[in-house]
Amino acid sequence: MFTRRGLLFVGAGALGAAAGTAGLLARPTGGSSAGPAAPAAGAPAHRLPMKPSAYRLQPLAGYGPPRAAPHRTPLRHEPLLRVDGHGRTLVLTFDDGPDPRWTPGILDTLAEYEVRAMFFVCGEMASYSPHLLARMADEGHVVGNHTWSHPLLTTLGRSAIRSEMERTSDVIEDAYGERPEWFRAPYGAWNRTAFQLGADMGMDPLAWTVDTLDWTTPGTGAIVKRVERGAAPGVVVLSHDAGGDRSQSVQALRRYLPRLLDSGYHITVPRRQYA
Repeated sequence: MFTRRGLLFVGAGALGAAAGTAGLLARPTGGSSAGPAAPAAGAPAHRLPMKPSAYRLQPLAGYGPPRAAPHRTPLRHEPLLRVDGHGRTLVLTFDDGPDPRWTPGILDTLAEYEVRAMFFVCGEMASYSPHLLARMADEGHVVGNHTWSHPLLTTLGRSAIRSEMERTSDVIEDAYGERPEWFRAPYGAWNRTAFQLGADMGMDPLAWTVDTLDWTTPGTGAIVKRVERGAAPGVVVLSHDAGGDRSQSVQALRRYLPRLLDSGYHITVPRRQYA
C-alpha cells in the first residue's frame, strides 16, 4: 500500500517519464474510495491525458482517513465521586491554587515519586502564577477548572457562573496549553446551571471520595491518617495547595505518598468517558 509520501513520488515520476505505466491508487484503510475507478495498471503512458486534470489530482486531495465526529461531553446531574480502574488505583487532587508558597513543594514530591495528580485551579490564582501551570503540563499533571474567584455557585446567576468558568478556562489554556476537561464546584456546591455550562464547555464534574480536611489545619498526622484510612480502589482524595497555610498539606503528602505506593496503590489520573 502506498503512503501519501509514496504517492507524491509516483506522481512525480509519471509526469517526468517519456514512457511508463500508470500508478495504482491506494485506498485508505477501513474506508471506501469516493472517486472514480483508477485506470488499469500497465496502461500505456501516451494514452493518459497530457494536461493536469481534476481526476488525476483527486487521489492526493482526498487521501486520508475520514474525519472523526467531535466528542460530546454528557450532561450529568451529579458529580463523579470515584474513578474506574483496575486494581488499587487512587487519584490525588489539590484545590484552590496554584500558590507559589505551597504548590512547588507538592510538585517536587510528586516528581520525586514519579506520580501524576490533578490540580483544580482558580483562575485568579493561576493568572498570578502561570509558570506553575506550565510546570504541571510539563510533568504530566491534569489541570481542572475551579472557577475564577471560588464563589458559592448556588448564589450566582447563569451569566456570572459562565464568566467564572470561561475566564478560568481561558487562563488555563494560555498557561497550560489546552482547555480543561474537568471542573469542580467550590465547596462542592453544584446546581443544574453549573452542570449544564460545564458540559457546554466540554468539562466533566469531579468531586471527591475522601476529604482530608487539611483546610482546618488539623495537624500533619491527622491528614495522613485520613488519607490512609480512606484509601481504597477508585478513591479520589481532596487536599489543598492554596487558600491559607498549607504547610501541613505539603508535609503530609511526603509521608503518605510513599506509604500508599508501598502498599501497592497506583496513583493515577482519570480518563474521560465520551458519549
